[in-house]
Amino acid sequence: MMKKILLMVVMAFAFHLSPLTLTAQPLSDAATASVLTCDPGNDFYTTFGHSAIRITDTASGIDLVYNYGTFDFDTPNFYWVFTRGRLDYQLSRTTFEDFMYEYSYEGREVREQPLTFEAGQVQNLFILLETNYLPQYRHYRYDILRDNCATRVRDVVYSAWANDTLLQRAAEPMSYRRLLAARMKGDLEWWHLGVDLVLGLNADHRCTAPERMFLPAEMEAELAQCATSGVWTAPFIVEPSRQLLPSQRTPLKASFPPVVVFSLLFAVIALLTVSAKRFHLSPFTFHLVDRALFIIAGLCGLFLLFMWFGTDHWCTNWNLNILWLSPLLLLIAIRLERSPRWALWLQEAMFAAAAIYVLLCGLSVAIIPLILILMLRVGVLLKRQ
Repeated sequence: MMKKILLMVVMAFAFHLSPLTLTAQPLSDAATASVLTCDPGNDFYTTFGHSAIRITDTASGIDLVYNYGTFDFDTPNFYWVFTRGRLDYQLSRTTFEDFMYEYSYEGREVREQPLTFEAGQVQNLFILLETNYLPQYRHYRYDILRDNCATRVRDVVYSAWANDTLLQRAAEPMSYRRLLAARMKGDLEWWHLGVDLVLGLNADHRCTAPERMFLPAEMEAELAQCATSGVWTAPFIVEPSRQLLPSQRTPLKASFPPVVVFSLLFAVIALLTVSAKRFHLSPFTFHLVDRALFIIAGLCGLFLLFMWFGTDHWCTNWNLNILWLSPLLLLIAIRLERSPRWALWLQEAMFAAAAIYVLLCGLSVAIIPLILILMLRVGVLLKRQ
C-alpha cells in the first residue's frame, strides 16, 4: 500500500501536479485502458490525426475518453494568440459514445490499441487522467512538435506503466520536418510548402523513437513495437490495433502541384528576361515586376523574423528561409539597379546558400523555382550596373 501511494506521488511530480488531489473512483479488476488513434480530417488542424485514451469499466458503468487536443475558439483574440504560440490546449473528458459520434460524423477512421495493463496500472492511469482533468491542471501550453495531444498520451501511458524500463526499437533517423512531410504527400503539397516556409532549423532535429510519437500514427506504430522488458520475446505494451470505425471521409481534391506552378512562372519570367528586346518590353515594365517580387519576398521575410523573435514557437526559430525571403529585398525593391553593389552580391550569395539548405534538409522542392526567379532578377540588376 505504501509503495502504491509513493508511486502516485512520484507521478504527480512528473506532471507538475502540486498538490495532488485524487478524484478518481476505484475501478474494478475488469477495467481496461486503450489508446485511440484517429485518422486525419479535411481541416488543417486535423491534418496529422489525433490520439486519445479510453478507460472502460463495465462493472462501474464507465466508458470515458480523455482528449488532450481540445482548444477554445472563443479565446479572446484567438488567431493572434495562436500565431504568437500562446494558445493553451486542455484535457477534455467525454463519453466514448459521444467521441465516436463526432468522428463518425466527420467520416474519420478510428483504431484502438488495448493496453496490456494490470488492474493496478489501469487504476494508476485513471488517477493520473482524473487529476489532470481538474480545472487547475487541465490546461497546458501547446507545442506542435514537443507537447501536443499525442505526446501527452505517450507521457501519461508511460508514467502509469511504472514497472520495467520499456524497450523501443531503434527507429530510422528522421527529422520532425521529414516526418511531417511524409503525412502531406499527394493532395497536401501546398500545405507542405507553407509548413516548410514557417519551420526553422529546430524542425530538422533527428527524432528518437519517443520523439517520433508527436504524430498520432507514429505513436500507434511505436507503441506496437514497445516491449515490456529488455527482450523482444516479452509481452508488448499494447495488443494489436483493431478498427472501431472505418474511414468514410471524402478525400480532398488534388490541387495543381506548387512545384509545377512556380516552375512555369520561372520559365515565363526567364523567357521574358532573355527576350525583352524581341517582345519590346520597356525597363519600366520590369521595374514593376521586380518591385512586386522583391516587396512580397521582403515582407514574407519580415513575417519569418516575427515568427522567430516575436512568438513562443520553438519550431519557428532559426528559420534559414530568411536567406531568400530576405528583408534586404525591400531595400533592393526601392533602389533596383541603383542598389549598392555589395547588397546585390550578398543577396545572390544568400540565394545560393538557401538553395543548398532546401535540398539538403528536404524542404518542399517548390521553393527552388521561387529562389531561381529572385536570383535571376537580382542578377539582371547586377548586369545593368
